[in-house]
This record gives sequence, structure tokens and C-alpha cells, in this order.
Amino acid sequence: MQKSRILIYLCLLVAYGPVGLGDIPQQPSEKSDDSEPCATCDTRQHSKLLRLQSIKSQILSKLRLNQAPNISRDVVKQLLPKAPPMQQLLDQYDVLGDDNNDGALEDDDYHATTETIITIATKPDSIVQIDGKPKCCFFTFSPKIQTNRIDKAQLWIHLRPVPESTTVYLQILRLKPVTDGTRHTRIRSLKLDVNSGTSMWQSIDFKQVLQSWFRQPDINWGIEINAFDSNGNDLAVTSPEPGEEGLQPFLEVKIADVPKRSRRDSGLDCDEHSPESRCCRYPLTVDFEDFGWDWIIAPKRYKANYCSGECEFMYLQKYPHTHLVHKANPRGSAGPCCTPTKMSPINMLYFNEKEQIIYGTIPAMVVDRCGCS
Repeated sequence: MQKSRILIYLCLLVAYGPVGLGDIPQQPSEKSDDSEPCATCDTRQHSKLLRLQSIKSQILSKLRLNQAPNISRDVVKQLLPKAPPMQQLLDQYDVLGDDNNDGALEDDDYHATTETIITIATKPDSIVQIDGKPKCCFFTFSPKIQTNRIDKAQLWIHLRPVPESTTVYLQILRLKPVTDGTRHTRIRSLKLDVNSGTSMWQSIDFKQVLQSWFRQPDINWGIEINAFDSNGNDLAVTSPEPGEEGLQPFLEVKIADVPKRSRRDSGLDCDEHSPESRCCRYPLTVDFEDFGWDWIIAPKRYKANYCSGECEFMYLQKYPHTHLVHKANPRGSAGPCCTPTKMSPINMLYFNEKEQIIYGTIPAMVVDRCGCS
């Protein structure tokens, strides 16, 4: 049985990439007949456990993470912006449910494709502060963002409610080191009519500013945000008070191109109670909460599926020459294995290790069809 488990591992190694045998829970021994055409691929439970472990390692690898970000559920609640662009992303998962997208043709068939990045404001460097002010706002960016084409960049600011209708004068100032003399350069200014008793999110086009920061990173010391009403009250939430969690300023950046859609093919499908012994696709739902991965915002679970079953020669073979190899050297070949022959991506909304919110596409995470190779 140990030999059978090792060969199952080799089948999945070809299909999904590296998986640690030591990470796979041990299962009770089962009787098997090694003379069967594909005795290496006939244990569904082992295939399922290997698939789950493979998914964990693949996600981290494809997101270029050395380990899962250490972000707890409480931190997620505190950092997650309560703003329209975030709600729009979450609404996509409410509509899709546990379903995945329609498949795609990717140029990079391994690493994740980033589509949207939400960067939350942090405290600027002390070199631009006087007496600890301003307390906001500095934005950090990963090198990956800077090397991609920016399609859109919006700065989002939340305004506190006012007791009566008023006009608000919103200013965005570029911060400079105190030693430079002039500390502020005005970037944008807006005049807003605000109704009484209502709070609101205001977005500002920030694409040109962001592009200038990427061209000259040394001028990015952050910005100061002011939103004064007619009485001189600053309504902008820049340093959230208790009860204002998730209302801090953030940048919404859209980059890269969405992969082209393609029609998903269907293959031989089975369920866990199916008597089918041949190579087949079986359902498998991955629950990220079971992994303890609170850093994944959405989806909380998805349908990954897995392959299992025997491979008779010439049955569902991916390559026409597979049976010829075995025929030429029947004793030196272990026979074809039941592996994915078609896979599709999933979209994911998550925190990276810098506590930035990323929305992107991870390729080859859903088994669409199984075959023998």
C-alpha cells in the first residue's frame, strides 16, 4: 500500500506540482491488487487529501507568498474598508456563490493575475510631521504594482455627518519633508454640497499622482487630506475614532488585463457514491476557514474538484503515445495516471503580507476535466 501511495503522489506531482508527503494524513491500510492497470490512482481518499494539500501550497506559491499572512479575523474586520468599491467586489461573490468563473486562457499559466489592489492609508514618516501631525496619509506599493499598467486609480475619503446642510471644501495636499521649507503642495481641491445627518464616501481621480510617484518614488512622502465645513470643522476621517473602523482613506488601483474567457468543457463526472472505477472527476469543496486562513476575504470556499480512478490503456488518454510507451516497455511503465486534463482559474480577494487588499485571478485551481496520461 505504501508503494501505491507513493505512486499516487507522483501522479498528483505531475498534475498539481510539489506536495509534501509528510503533510498528508496517514490513512488505514487498504487491500489493493497491484496487477490492476492503474492501482496507483484508485484510492479516492488519498487523492482528495493530496489535492487539498496541493491547493494550500499552490495558492501560496502562485501569490508569491512564503507563508500565509498572519492576519486574524479581528484584524480583517478592522482593516476592511466599508466603502462602495469593496462592497462591489464582495457582491460578486454573493452573486457567484460557490461557483467559479467560466475558465480562461492565461498568458502566465502559473502565477496569479492581479486586477484590483486596495491600499489602506498609514501614518506618514516623522520627517513630514510637526508635533505628530498630520497623522495621515502614506501609501506603500509593492514592486509588482509599479511594473504594471495602471488603468484606474481612485482615492476614497469618508466624510463624517454634519448637523445641517453645508458646503465642504476638500483639499488634497502633497507632503514634503519639513527641512524643504514648503511642506505642502496642493494636488486637488473640490467643493461639495453635503446634506445634514448623512455621512458619505467621496472618490477622487488619483491616476496622475500615482503615475508620478512611480516615475519618481523619492517624491512620495504621502498626502494630507482636509475637508472643512463652513464652521471650520474637518470632516475627513483620516485617523479613525472608535466606531469608525474601516472608514480610513484608501487607494483603489486597477491594473493589468483580465484574461480572455473561453468555454468550459465537460468530462466524465462522478459523485462520492458512484460505483465508477474508471478515471473520473469528483466534487471537492475547499473551505479556507478550515485552513485557518482569515486573510482570504472572498471566496470563503470554492469548488476545486479532484481526479481519481483507474486508467485502462486507451481510456481518456491525454496523449496518443501513452499506450505505445507502455506497450514498448510494459514492465518499466507504471501505466497512465488519472490526472486533470483541463483546469480553470478562480478569482480571489485577499490581504497580502503588507496588509494590502488584492483582487486577482489564480490560474489552474479548478479541475474541469480528468483524463489518463
